[in-house]
Amino acid sequence: MLNWLTERLETDIVERKQLGLFRSLTVAESAIDFTSNDYLGIGRSGTLHDQLAQASTSLTRNGATGSRLLAGHTYLADAVEADLANFYSAETALLFNAGYMANLGLLSCLPQRGDTLITDELIHASLIDGARLSKANRLRFAHNNLTDLEAKLHEACAQGGQVFVVIESLYSMDGDEAPLPQIAALCRFFDAALIVDEAHASGVYGPNGAGLVVAHGLQEQVLARVHTFGKALGVHGAAVLGSALLRTYLINTARSFIYATALPPHDLLAIQLAHALVSAEPERARILHERVAYFREKSRRVAPEAVWLASSSPIQGLVVAGNAAVRRVAAAAQAAGFDVRPIVSPTVAVGQERIRICLHTYNTEAEIDGLLLALTRALHETVVVSDSVIR
Repeated sequence: MLNWLTERLETDIVERKQLGLFRSLTVAESAIDFTSNDYLGIGRSGTLHDQLAQASTSLTRNGATGSRLLAGHTYLADAVEADLANFYSAETALLFNAGYMANLGLLSCLPQRGDTLITDELIHASLIDGARLSKANRLRFAHNNLTDLEAKLHEACAQGGQVFVVIESLYSMDGDEAPLPQIAALCRFFDAALIVDEAHASGVYGPNGAGLVVAHGLQEQVLARVHTFGKALGVHGAAVLGSALLRTYLINTARSFIYATALPPHDLLAIQLAHALVSAEPERARILHERVAYFREKSRRVAPEAVWLASSSPIQGLVVAGNAAVRRVAAAAQAAGFDVRPIVSPTVAVGQERIRICLHTYNTEAEIDGLLLALTRALHETVVVSDSVIR
């Protein structure tokens, strides 16, 4: 590598370490999982594993061998998209290789120059990156704040052009829901198009796991929904749900669809079978919500002085201000055998650093009790350390 480039990269890495922003890859297979997004346990389902192995024997090729517009389109892809449209109560579905690719493609091609994109301040990085690629004007509104959204809608309408509002139905860091009916009503009033990322609601909320938009009966009022399959569905890939016209437009303009090699047949089967499993085993969602209720009640009883996120979803969190402090608490919990990860600033706002805790159907009450005990001890030790430093 060139000397000047080596120096630049090494300097950047050193700075990241000094700021507490350094990232590294870790394997935690032996730890008790409280960090993955496998909410329903489908990612480790033996049933899905066996069904996929059996169904794969009928496949005639291993890879897609090209983009959907070239050699990568198959009858299986058509069948999976038809199943997804039915599952999520939509007219059509269009598969993408990942939620990141779906959000990137959707936002980079739909809003045009002179239009305005209004986004919640806490949307996914993939939506932010898609918005950056768009030629539209961009405004942000305070998280879930209807008053601020209305003000931004007034501002956008005064600028001319069309308006797109982009939100998540369930937010990945705070675990809170968007006020979907009220946001949909504002969009109707201002004639704005609403786009909803349902990544963390897919399979978990709504009838048959169809998401929060369907739970509120708002699918006709939402231009596009993005459902991803690498979280509660336990597999890989994503789809944009919407009208046939929207699907046709994305096929012609979404660069992350046009120029990406299609999902291989094995992944298509996995998507199809995972959704069938969610439909066949609705008790998974019921058990998950029971685990959430148990965690919420027990955490506030065991550590009432702690700052817990106000979430009723599988995404819970313990706020520990400061990158160094939250890393210490996470490390102590990890040493006790629990896989939790610290979320540091600037991923979240300064002072809102937290231990992000994901609950699953396979987490037992005893495991939850053990995690809470480890976190409480680590939190106490961190406070003692901080007091010692101050003195």
